[in-house]
Amino acid sequence: MTRRNRVFVPAVVTVATVGVAAGAAYVARYRKDDVKDLFVAQALERPAARLSYPELGQGLERGGLLLAQRAARAADTDANRGVLTHIIGLERWGQQRLRVALGQRGFVRDEHHPYKPGAGTTLRELQDLLSQTRSQTVDLARQLAAAPPQDGLTVEHNGLGELTPKAWLRYLTQHADLESRRLRGAKDVKALGE
Repeated sequence: MTRRNRVFVPAVVTVATVGVAAGAAYVARYRKDDVKDLFVAQALERPAARLSYPELGQGLERGGLLLAQRAARAADTDANRGVLTHIIGLERWGQQRLRVALGQRGFVRDEHHPYKPGAGTTLRELQDLLSQTRSQTVDLARQLAAAPPQDGLTVEHNGLGELTPKAWLRYLTQHADLESRRLRGAKDVKALGE
């Protein structure tokens, strides 16, 4: 390789990297709705549409077992209680949106914060509430299977826009799974010096 080629390759890589970063910044700033719509379509709506309500309910049940295991291993720390409180609050909030799809209540554009357990809730109480909350979500999936909503029905998610009930079930499964990965056991907490 000549000296000119050795200089040229890093320059091309640098220009390409800057170009990709600039493109990503542009998309993030000016096309974020397009990115959000793509995410909703690819990660929530399409995969959920291929599944039946019973299959989505089974996925929630399996995910609930994994959640319970992660919660059972969690050390009693403020951070872990915060993660569990967040998961429970968001899932309860999502349940209200599913009840709208079932015709059990009218739509209310609220946030998930009022659905969170109180600040003084113990780790053990949060572990129990997590299991109870997931069980209620599984029950809603069963209700949706017994009385499927009309095709094309959507219920708004404050940040993601309109979601079908199936996409809501997938969203709740994925959200809890991702958030629960932040839970740390006693060994992890000691290793991190918390």
